[in-house]
Amino acid sequence: MSDSKKMTSSRRHHLKSLMLQIAANWIEQEKKDLEVAKEVYMAETCPNPDLSGDMASLVEICKKLQSTIDKIDDARYDVEAKVLKFDIEIQDLRLKVVELAGVKKPALKKVRMSADAMLQALLGGKHKTTIDLRSNLKQVKKEVKEEPTEAVGDWRKNIEDKADRKKMFETS
Repeated sequence: MSDSKKMTSSRRHHLKSLMLQIAANWIEQEKKDLEVAKEVYMAETCPNPDLSGDMASLVEICKKLQSTIDKIDDARYDVEAKVLKFDIEIQDLRLKVVELAGVKKPALKKVRMSADAMLQALLGGKHKTTIDLRSNLKQVKKEVKEEPTEAVGDWRKNIEDKADRKKMFETS
């Protein structure tokens, strides 16, 4: 394989243009063949009617043409029904294929890594120092609030004062 030389771009372009010309000629020939086949089929199936007769013969020709049209419409309808049926079957089969294939998600594994191992994996060999993530956290001190005992006395005193005021308004 090392002996073979690469094809030059001009040679490749020339060969590609030749292939395209040949394909275009084949397509043109195929179109001509289809037209000839269509003309032959139409000549066999639908010959030109002889319109040189009297009124009765023309009516008979029209009836024959109408019966031929009816047969062709029946065949066309049957073919359309088959195509629709096959389209529905194809769609159902596609849905079944999708259902059978399903969406497969791989099972993920739990990975336990320390902060140092994560940094080592992310940074590669650059990471040399160890980091203590807890050292950067804020220190919070708990404070215990003591409730003054005077508040209880004040509350009772306030109630008694309000009761005295109420008595003052009632007596007058």
